[in-house]
Amino acid sequence: MVAIVKNEIAFLGLGVMGAPMTVNFAHHNLSIKAWNRTIDRPGLESVRESGATIVNSIQEAVESASIIFTCLGDIPDVEEVIFGDNGIVNHASPHSIIVDFSTIGSQGARAIALKLQSHNIRFMDAPVSGGDIGAKNGTLTIMVGGDKQDFEEIKPYLEIVGKNITYCGEVGSGQAVKLCNQVLASLHMVALCEALQLAKTQNIDPTLIVDVCSTGAAGSWALSNLAPKIINQDYQPGFMIKHILKDLRLVKEVMEDIDNYPGINLAQQLFNQVAHLDDDNGYLEGTQAMIKAYNNYD
Repeated sequence: MVAIVKNEIAFLGLGVMGAPMTVNFAHHNLSIKAWNRTIDRPGLESVRESGATIVNSIQEAVESASIIFTCLGDIPDVEEVIFGDNGIVNHASPHSIIVDFSTIGSQGARAIALKLQSHNIRFMDAPVSGGDIGAKNGTLTIMVGGDKQDFEEIKPYLEIVGKNITYCGEVGSGQAVKLCNQVLASLHMVALCEALQLAKTQNIDPTLIVDVCSTGAAGSWALSNLAPKIINQDYQPGFMIKHILKDLRLVKEVMEDIDNYPGINLAQQLFNQVAHLDDDNGYLEGTQAMIKAYNNYD
């Protein structure tokens, strides 16, 4: 790892992914100020205990930071945090850099970067993959788009929270790769659910599927990490259904002919079925809850 110039950094968005990422930064003795829109998130206590300073406003977080990390939900959330009345652009120093870990699509990233030019603030899209497990362990896959020199500047910081870090090209390129990643992730979940259902039909212990198939050509991160949760009926989110549905929406926005992608349509249909269960509380469950759509067929 390249030695880090210990600039003050800010982290905005302390959700399922953002909180453990902030903790990892703090454990590397970095001066970090963290902010979240709501103060009752369960992960905030771990952030506070890590040594990071939790502040009450975006201004407090960013006014002395040279690098500003954001990890938010959808495009409107990122735009509000950056350009809103109390947003980053009103308080950040010139030449500071925003590194956005959110998934907002290539079009959204390019539009934000273009708008930031008039504020003399740099921008890099750096969406992540690896779920809450990767965020906690500092082993995320990070796909980065933006200026190559800016990438070299922030790479030592990314190596704190990620294991596989790839420069993908100009702004928006990281998001483009992430959308491809989300197609794979959503279809892996379809395959996983159907394999476990097939095991059930044949009276095979589902843990046997995990133990055997994860060692061969059918192995995947989803099989190793999410199949055990399905077997234990653990639907707590490492990545919420509402977020994968948002990502699939972004995928469709860049596709020329969605009819040529039946797998995406199927995954979206199954996630939507689960999202609307329990008075729409399914939106807040982890993606492994897709199995509930199959259970309805039993």
